[in-house]
Amino acid sequence: MFEITTEASFSAAHRLTNYRGPCENLHGHNWLVKATVRCSKLDEAGIGIDFKVLKKKLKEIIDEFDHRDLNDVLASVNLNPSSENIARFIFSKLRELLSNWDGTVARVEVYETPGNCAAYFE
Repeated sequence: MFEITTEASFSAAHRLTNYRGPCENLHGHNWLVKATVRCSKLDEAGIGIDFKVLKKKLKEIIDEFDHRDLNDVLASVNLNPSSENIARFIFSKLRELLSNWDGTVARVEVYETPGNCAAYFE
């Protein structure tokens, strides 16, 4: 089994609902997202998935978030924009975008700040 990981970043604001503390107020982060996929087969060049392809698909998703209020972006799917919910959302979207690829999305990690990460996997 092979794992391939890429990362991308975006800047956005959010406020956590049902939270008591400073994070209930609108504030921003420079978010880092790491996406890992798995495959058991390589192509004729010895590649599971081209890094460029994986990064492009991840970027398609996070471009929706860049320089936005994540509460507004995720309102249509009724998600509080916690790192956990953002990781699950990106995981699901990436799985849809890679549905024609012979592999699986393994894990998505979302960092609000360096050293603070929430991950989603199935």
